[in-house]
Amino acid sequence: MVLDCINPAGDPRISHCNASLNGKNYHYLLAAPPRGYRATIFLIHGWPDISLGWRYQIPPLLQAGYRVVCPDIMGFGGTDAPPVSPPPSNEGIEYYSFKRAAEDIKELARQLGTEQIILGGHDWGGAVVYKVALYHPSLVTHLFSICTPYTAPRSTYIPLQTMIKILPNFTYQLQLASGAVESHVKTKAQIKQFLNGMYGGTGPNGEKAFDVRKGVFFENLGVLRKTPLLGEEELEVYAEEFSRNGMSGGVCWYRNREVNFQDELQLTKKTIDIPVLFVQATKDEALPPAMSEGMEEYVPNMTRKSVATSHWALWEAPEQVNGMIKEWLEKVDQPKSSL
Repeated sequence: MVLDCINPAGDPRISHCNASLNGKNYHYLLAAPPRGYRATIFLIHGWPDISLGWRYQIPPLLQAGYRVVCPDIMGFGGTDAPPVSPPPSNEGIEYYSFKRAAEDIKELARQLGTEQIILGGHDWGGAVVYKVALYHPSLVTHLFSICTPYTAPRSTYIPLQTMIKILPNFTYQLQLASGAVESHVKTKAQIKQFLNGMYGGTGPNGEKAFDVRKGVFFENLGVLRKTPLLGEEELEVYAEEFSRNGMSGGVCWYRNREVNFQDELQLTKKTIDIPVLFVQATKDEALPPAMSEGMEEYVPNMTRKSVATSHWALWEAPEQVNGMIKEWLEKVDQPKSSL
């Protein structure tokens, strides 16, 4: 049986929409059941991804009666990618902060006429949804994160150079924050090669595109065979979307640690008390299982699940992930009809 999936080249179940959120243009996918919906779910993607990263999850959520909203977050796809000055000034980096993302998600919910939403996230999107729940607790009724564990706001700033001594699996972030991606990946053809590698394409002799302790192997991109996780048409759409603004906006998310720290000083004593589903990808090298130890201290109403995949769990095991989300929602979400 073929798994239902949103066709990225065009699908009647989704609308491509735009909204001005706090002065910046956002593109988002909107899908709604034809006869009203029980609640609205926002799905937030990560790097290097776009709203279509949720293409396997949208159909079953629609079928379950949810209105689904999938924004391209700041710097990605059809959403604005404000420029940021080079270090040390980093002027403009606040556009890529968790606080800004939380404000923009709240504003989009307001424009869509809903005072409360369910949030789902993956990768950076997983980090975002936790922070939205902290900044705007009355907005979020339920939350699920695929792969991304919760990291509580700290009262002391830890630079990335220090953090990687504790978490060497974050070493790649030094390269992403350095400007190397933008300097090596510029044309659409290069973007397509890059994305193919990041999504698991490998070479004939085992060459790979990425290692969490080193970063991107740009010299290998040209020899990689096609990733099994996306069809050719899907990969072409992804390359086209990333070509809109290039790679610079997306990697700005790796340059904003200090801004996020300063913003979150007001949040250090808060917990997330709403129902939370955390799905751990057991083979995720960037976000390994050990990073989720102790989450219950800060997320007391949490359900843990796991799936034996790499970081791209949404695509590698969509039936399993969808089943976990469906089962959890059936337990924690009481239906309320809206029109």
